Amino acid sequence: MEADSFDPDLIHAIFKLVWTRGALKREKNEDANALDCEVGAGTSKKIRTTTANANALKLSCEFLRMFITEAVQRAAAIAEAEGVNKIEATHLERILPQLLLDF
Repeated sequence: MEADSFDPDLIHAIFKLVWTRGALKREKNEDANALDCEVGAGTSKKIRTTTANANALKLSCEFLRMFITEAVQRAAAIAEAEGVNKIEATHLERILPQLLLDF
């Protein structure tokens, strides 16, 4: 992994935020569904927290670095072909569909 990669603590904090929002959304949906149906014995779910180990975080950081580097390089090629020195949002919009398919 290169030194210019993302900070694993930052990526972990982002993941935790997304996981927390997802859990809250699921709880909200389950509460709404629980009002509609009768709750029987054995229907309770164990609530587990989602975690990521250090290797998974390092791999995620490297993947994000590679993804963003590739996006910038492709957008720069489009901008250069147009004779522009600055990457704009339209350049990123043009490369995004193929980039997502490639990754």
